[in-house]
Parts: sequence; structure tokens; C-alpha cells
Amino acid sequence: MRRDDVPRGAVTDRVPVAFSGEGDGEGELAFGQLGLWQSIMQSGNSKTVAYVAEADPGTTVDEVADMLGFMVGRHQSLRTTLVLRDGERPPRQRVAAAGEITLLVVAAGEDDPAAVAEAISEHWQVVPFAYETEWPVRMAAVVAGGAVTHVVTVILHTSIDAFGLSALAADIGARDPVTGAPAGPVTALPPLAQAAREATPAGRKQNERSLRYLEQVLRTAPTQLFGPPRYDGEARYEMVRYRSPAIAMALQAFAAREHSDDSSVLLTAFLVGVGRVTGVNPLATIVLVSNRFRPGFADSVSALLKVTPFVFDVAGRTVRDAVAAVTGKALNAYKNAYYDAYEQEARVEQIERERGTAFDLSCYYNDRRQRDRVHAGAASPADEEIRAALADSELFWKQEPSVAKAKVYLSIDDPAGAIELVLSADRRYFSRDDMTALALAIEEVAVQAAIEPDTPTGVHGAVDSAVDAEAVR
Repeated sequence: MRRDDVPRGAVTDRVPVAFSGEGDGEGELAFGQLGLWQSIMQSGNSKTVAYVAEADPGTTVDEVADMLGFMVGRHQSLRTTLVLRDGERPPRQRVAAAGEITLLVVAAGEDDPAAVAEAISEHWQVVPFAYETEWPVRMAAVVAGGAVTHVVTVILHTSIDAFGLSALAADIGARDPVTGAPAGPVTALPPLAQAAREATPAGRKQNERSLRYLEQVLRTAPTQLFGPPRYDGEARYEMVRYRSPAIAMALQAFAAREHSDDSSVLLTAFLVGVGRVTGVNPLATIVLVSNRFRPGFADSVSALLKVTPFVFDVAGRTVRDAVAAVTGKALNAYKNAYYDAYEQEARVEQIERERGTAFDLSCYYNDRRQRDRVHAGAASPADEEIRAALADSELFWKQEPSVAKAKVYLSIDDPAGAIELVLSADRRYFSRDDMTALALAIEEVAVQAAIEPDTPTGVHGAVDSAVDAEAVR
């Protein structure tokens, strides 16, 4: 499998695109990059962020090439290669001041251009990057009828995350429409500068603070999740998408009533939903955290995601009480999700030795919504509207090339007018019926938080044999 072997359509041109920009040099990986590199090594696959865009009518190949040169030249992370090292040490990063990158032009022919674009995207997501010699951006212009119809972009995850992709799109959109000049200088910290800051005494102090939080959580956390497999067969991972307008309306109603961010509602809904469906409580969840609230990071075109453990007992509470308690605990977790991933791994191994057992850290929660979570000024939907919207929920099964290899992994997206639960699971532990039940349970709890907050969670104490008794004494 090669990058230039497209599964659909025909490559008609390989356009060389020159780029140049401010800043170059070599240094260690930043914290966000370290975690993603560790994930790449553990999975054996290149992790990527992919985006397929429908081009504006009349878009030319030259215009796409201009955009590619602009974004790679402007943002250091997109002209960064890795310097691999022997042994288990992570690589270093090398930023180039100038270079040349290739834009692939693919003719759709008789095929549907949208299908061709999706096929290229899926193909590029599974073809490994040549980390030391390949730029971290792959881009193709799909052409039909003499014009570009779609632009496919796949970027190595060590260079960008979903929020970084949004920052990149905003930066491209802010260019002067006549001259193509940027809206202003890049002010957000690129990865080389992030790594330099992390190496300072203040950065090392933050790292140690986060690792102490990790220790505190893991010393009493359940070590196992769901017990032995419930179903026969080899590990196989399935993905379901559940699109719910009712959850979106419930979040809006909650935020209007509580005058607060709605994020804790969804995290609580996940914890309670898992408890209702499986009986497992408390649940040891690995929460993905964007560090863009830190100074200089908000608009950085880079990878700033980190993971942190989160454990909370939802038994014997109302939904209202659970949401309130989760809010404070989650804030503490978010503040402490910034550290060296290799030091974190060593700390986990140390605690495993002390407790005499290995942790099963294969339950993930990723709230990757891009829209406002406070809903300031938005009207609160009536209870009847929220209940009625339950009938409009949609469930569909769609496998992605990079489906997470975890026992359960929930990502949350926010398409217009809805919340979409993207749920993947190991079929040895969750059947399709189980996954559907979990999606419905999450929706049910979110709606209860908005219109029936005094409903008991319905989750009992740690009665499942998979839960470590020490954790719940």
C-alpha cells in the first residue's frame, strides 16, 4: 500500500507546492505529541485527523495548491517531521523553514466524486506515514467536470487534533479574499515552543502535579472493568452513531436553568448509562482533555489532547446531585491532564506493582464538540418539546478505518441541531443490542437532567464482580 495508490478515481497530476514560513529547528516532542506518539506505537498504526470538504463551485487546482502552501508555510506543526531514535525513547521533532509538498489531483471519472473523496480519505488514514521523510499533511483535489469538487485532507495526529483542525480552518477562512494575506501574525504557541515551555521549572512543576493527581486516582480506582468476556469470539470492534436532537435540547435547557457549562451533563450521562446497562459502578474512565484553556494554546494548530483517569460513584444519588458532584471533580481532572506521557506510563506501572495487579484502562470518553457549551442567551426548550424530540433520534452503524481498539469508547460530536454519540466497543463485551441500549441510556439520563433532575440514578454500589472491592470500601 502506497500513499499515491488511490482506491477510486485516477491520479492525473502530482502538483509540487513550495512553502516557506517563520521558525525552524529541532527539539523534543511536546506533551500533546508525546501522548499521541505513544498511542501510535501501542496500536501499530499512524493516527490521523481527516477532513473531506466539498469545494465551492468553480474551485481550481491552483487555488487548492495555494491553500496547501499557505497552511503548511504558516503553521510549524504542518512542516514538522520526526527524528526517530533507537530503543523505546520517543522521537524528536524537526521543523523546516521551507520545502515542497505534493498535491494529488484525482479525476473521479464516472464515479461519484463524493465517494471517491471518502475512499481516498479512508485509504490515507490506514497507510502509515513515513515519519522521518514525509510531511504530515496529505491533500488531494478530486476533479469532475473540469472543476474541483472535493478536497481531501489527512494530517498526522502528532501535528494536529480536532480542535487544531478547527483553528486551521478559521485561519484559512480569515485570509484576505483578494490578496490571500493572513489576518495577522501567528500568536499561538507551536509545538517547539510548547516543548520549551514544558522543560522550564514551571512546566516540570505542572507535570509533577498532574502525575500526583494520577496517583491519587489510581491508588483507589477499580482495576478491572467488565469482567470476563460475555460473548465468544476474537476481539472485534463495532461502531454505532446515535444522533439525538433531544440531547441537544436537553443540554440547552440545563444550561439555561443552571447558568453553566453543559459538559458535566454528558459525562454524568455516560457514567450513569454504563451503570444502568452493565451494573459496573464506579467506572474507571479515561477522559480526553483539550488543553486549549491554557495560555497561548487556544488557537494553536497543533495536538494538545491528553488523557486523564476519572472515577466517580453515581450510586445512591439523584441525577441532579450526580451532575453537580461530577462538575467539580471533572474540573480537577481537566486541570491535571498535562504531563509527559512516558513519565505517566512509568507512574502507572509503579502503582500496579504496589497494588499487585494491572489496570484495565480501556474505557474512554471524548467530548470533542466544537460548538458553544454554555448556550448564552439561548431560549430554553419546553419539557414537551424535549420529550417529543426523542422520536427524531437516529441510529446507524458505520465502521471507520481508525475505530478505537477499546472495550468501550464514546466520542461526542455536535452536528447542527443534535448531539451525536459515536460509540465503539469490543463485541466480546458489548453486542449490538448492548451498544444500542447504552446509547439510549445516555440519552435518557441527559433528558432527565433537564426535565426530571430528581430522578434517582438507578445505579447501585459495586455489586459487579469486575469491580475491585478495595476501591469502594
